[in-house]
Amino acid sequence: MKDKNEFPKTLQAAIKHFADPDVALNFMVSIRWPHGVKCPRCGSEKVSFTAKRRVWTCECCPNRRQFSVKVGTIMEDSPIALGDWLVGMWLIVSAKNGISSYELHRTLGITQKSAWFLGHRVRLALQNGTFEKLSGEIEADESYIGGKVRNMHADKKRKRGRGTGGVGKAIVMGLLERRSKDKASTVKLKHVPNARRITVQSEVRQHVAAGSHVFTDALPSYNGLNSDYVHEAIDHAREYVRGNVHTNGLENFWCLLKRSIRGTYVSVDQPHLFRYLDEQAYRFNEREMTDSQRFLKAVPSIVGRRLTYKGLTGSVGLD
Repeated sequence: MKDKNEFPKTLQAAIKHFADPDVALNFMVSIRWPHGVKCPRCGSEKVSFTAKRRVWTCECCPNRRQFSVKVGTIMEDSPIALGDWLVGMWLIVSAKNGISSYELHRTLGITQKSAWFLGHRVRLALQNGTFEKLSGEIEADESYIGGKVRNMHADKKRKRGRGTGGVGKAIVMGLLERRSKDKASTVKLKHVPNARRITVQSEVRQHVAAGSHVFTDALPSYNGLNSDYVHEAIDHAREYVRGNVHTNGLENFWCLLKRSIRGTYVSVDQPHLFRYLDEQAYRFNEREMTDSQRFLKAVPSIVGRRLTYKGLTGSVGLD
């Protein structure tokens, strides 16, 4: 007989599990305050719980201010039920090709606008702010994100002007640390303004430990890395692999990234692109985990981060 307290392993089980508001609340309390509930504003443990409203009252804050488990997280000020938040997060971290706001809206029973906002707040939680540098064998490459010229409206083609296929597109710089005996390959991504030497080499030096083997294509911007790294390049006009000199690991990742952007999200505004990069990098780096393990690793990251709707949109539209 299945233990009722066993943590769910599948999406269907997660939906049933978090449908109970008390279960969802107890789960978040165990994640956020494993040693007892504390006021997120002053850190006091002198709090009392109002079960009917599922809020705590801090005895130390002025006017005995109240707080919920959402305060101080990406969920703050959200009217969406806690269980729906957790299911939405499960969907985002487990969907290999991403999940659109329209699909979240249909699945969770919320508006598409709310689902779009929820998705971006979850992507904020998936950001990896580690200062640990990549080492060993590293692949460096860049990719261009944007629509195909032949599909553009005539007005956009005129504004774009003449040039190669990369003109007007967003440039994403990627670094991949190849698989080792005890660690799967991992990526770091960044939306960069250009692919000039000073830009790409500063990214390499910032995120890759000196002395590492760095493999790139024949882009001249990478010339000069030999002073700090063992740098070897592959000229794709002549060959794609020469021994262990290749960028096939990153080429594979670019396929996954573009499949999610073109197939699931269809169109991504450049000011929001970095969040979609964080989402795809998280799923790739944790791909050897199960869905429940990936979810459990992501949930603690929602604390201490907040994104308001005004801060998210600014002057950026939703199309």
